Amino acid sequence: MTLVNFNNRTRNTAPYFNNVFDSLFSDAVTKNKMVDKSPNVNIHENEAAYVIELAAPGLKKEDFQINLKKDTLSVWAEVKKDETQVAKDFTRKEFDYSSFARSFNLPDSADGDNITAEYKDGILSINISKKDDAKLQHKEIVVS
Repeated sequence: MTLVNFNNRTRNTAPYFNNVFDSLFSDAVTKNKMVDKSPNVNIHENEAAYVIELAAPGLKKEDFQINLKKDTLSVWAEVKKDETQVAKDFTRKEFDYSSFARSFNLPDSADGDNITAEYKDGILSINISKKDDAKLQHKEIVVS
């Protein structure tokens, strides 16, 4: 009896069995992009506040929930879509569900009582004010 090594990925004539299943599996897992990906975030600071910007296009402001617990700010969104198409001979119903969650540890200088959020053009902006004693103060120092 002779053993023959066979690697079906090296033939160039047509897609083979393993390649088909690999592509089906990867397409099924990554079809819903929001499941395996959290939104991109920009965080910056100015004299009076910290600003967190989340890129979350296609959502509505009602889809977001923002919660502050001690020094942790949590942001999550959940979207459920239920689409039904009824025709003469068939009914098609599709479900779509997407969600994400992000948490941010706030510094001691953040004022938890003064947090505002705005959703505009696919960007959720969260403005976290600084405590009065933590605000950057500009003063000139005279050299003697």
